[in-house]
Amino acid sequence: MEPITHFLTGACLARAGFNRRTAYATLAMTLAAEAPDLDVLWSLKGPVAGFEHHRGITHTFLGAPFVALAVTAVVYLWHRFRTRNKAGTPSPTNAGAPRLAFETWEANSTNAGSPPLAQLHRAKGGITDINQTPPPRWILLWLFSLIAVLSHLLLDFTNNYGLRPFFPFNPRWYSWDIVFIFDPLMFIVLLLALVMPALFGLADREIGARRKTFRGRGWAIAALVFVAILYTVRNAEHQRALNLMRANNLSEPILRVAAEPSPIDPFRWYGLAETADYFQSAEVSTRNDSVDTDAGEITFKPPVTIATLAAKRSWLGHVYLDWSAWPVTTDLGNQPAPSVANMPDLPTPLPGNWHTVEFRDLRFGSAALFLRSSKSPPLSGWVYIGPGNEVEAMLLNGREQK
Repeated sequence: MEPITHFLTGACLARAGFNRRTAYATLAMTLAAEAPDLDVLWSLKGPVAGFEHHRGITHTFLGAPFVALAVTAVVYLWHRFRTRNKAGTPSPTNAGAPRLAFETWEANSTNAGSPPLAQLHRAKGGITDINQTPPPRWILLWLFSLIAVLSHLLLDFTNNYGLRPFFPFNPRWYSWDIVFIFDPLMFIVLLLALVMPALFGLADREIGARRKTFRGRGWAIAALVFVAILYTVRNAEHQRALNLMRANNLSEPILRVAAEPSPIDPFRWYGLAETADYFQSAEVSTRNDSVDTDAGEITFKPPVTIATLAAKRSWLGHVYLDWSAWPVTTDLGNQPAPSVANMPDLPTPLPGNWHTVEFRDLRFGSAALFLRSSKSPPLSGWVYIGPGNEVEAMLLNGREQK
């Protein structure tokens, strides 16, 4: 999923009740929900390096505890910075000020006849009936950060790009294929769950009502329930779309099928079917139980050439084919890639004994899903093969790998 949805998910998770258990829960879970995407820094070494490591070790069950630990460490440093600044000088007494203040509140409440904090924890499972922020509990913060990191893995698993949760023990990519990389409905609901309590808080302050520390729990829970319902509906419609594609009559037996999600409509899917000689795409409507192959296209499987074999052995070819679920590798001859103008080091036009090999994935070939031209499919790569079958250059998404 795109980054903002991850941030919103982490914040809603925290407000659903985790923030009542320890200070900094909202901060930690919001950061942790997006932290796995720090692997984008690999793109500084080039597009192929970034593509190879995108959704890599930080998006695995093995790496998740360490990502959560890193987030907890950042929050701890922030906590130390805040306490030092408030105290003026670093000291153990001042560093423990939040807990001391909390214990003082407990003693005062007990003396006044109120139930002690321990009873509140036993009765309510945490701080629920008081307007008091709990002290930081670092083990809990790490655990909550881990939950937020795992929410990131779940959201990325739901779209058709996929991830490798068991890497490095199992390098296979897994994807649920039910949610587009940006889902407007999910985005709006999560955003409203965070914004609406703040708006109601403004209204309360206008009439002089007491400010609540833990505001918006009901909104956050409702938003998360909506996401769960959305996933349930989309999963059911995805299975129907797959069944419609399998029942579609083509000129050859169908080897496998896929159904890719649309951005908004859960009843509209981009269908793919593979036969021995070609791929057939189609627009699938589960609302009408229809498969429109006229709205799709036939992609014949390109022949294997010496140039395509050389390109598949390149760094880009290895990384791309490891990730792609519906790859098409095409020898374009000496026809340049669409972004060749951005590569002044290459001869223009290309010599006749050069070959441009294109890598693309049919999952991302729907014009309805991407605003694109047919000359530049999204998530595509090109490898330039010289006269001796050597790799002259590699491009991914219009950027050259130096």
